[in-house]
Amino acid sequence: MINNGKVLVLNQSYEPISICSPRKAIVLIFLSKAEIIAEYPNKKIRTINNSYTFPSVIKLKTYIKIPFKNVELSRKNIIKRDGNRCQYCGRKSLEMTVDHIIPKSRGGQETWENLTSACIKCNNIKGNRTPEEAGMKLLSKPRKPNHLTFLIQNIDNIDNSWKTFLFMD
Repeated sequence: MINNGKVLVLNQSYEPISICSPRKAIVLIFLSKAEIIAEYPNKKIRTINNSYTFPSVIKLKTYIKIPFKNVELSRKNIIKRDGNRCQYCGRKSLEMTVDHIIPKSRGGQETWENLTSACIKCNNIKGNRTPEEAGMKLLSKPRKPNHLTFLIQNIDNIDNSWKTFLFMD
């Protein structure tokens, strides 16, 4: 049971830092490095003599200076940013490609703003043209994601107690 689940870790300033296992969260709590901010009400951790609350959100007791987390520009991260969805037709596909909105042959750069996910069919239709020339429209304007966006996207089920700290309320 202690290995199942995820715990949101906040800095002393309540800024979301990461997600950790319940085991690591409990170690941080017992070492007095963190405190429980929210717990799972129907889960307990039992020892021979005691019963403890199961953490959902913990806050570090000392502020940790974290360098600006830059999300690496990669094929995997472009597809993840776009939700594994073609930005031209909207279909989800296992075989996703990365398309240059302004083609490389026309000076298009390898940037977050010029790369988008596309299914193979749409990428072939667009070819070496801009979306306007191909008569295609992007579903969303590509942007550089921030660390918090990627943290949220990598969570399968977001616990309600996390939403305030992830600015989702």
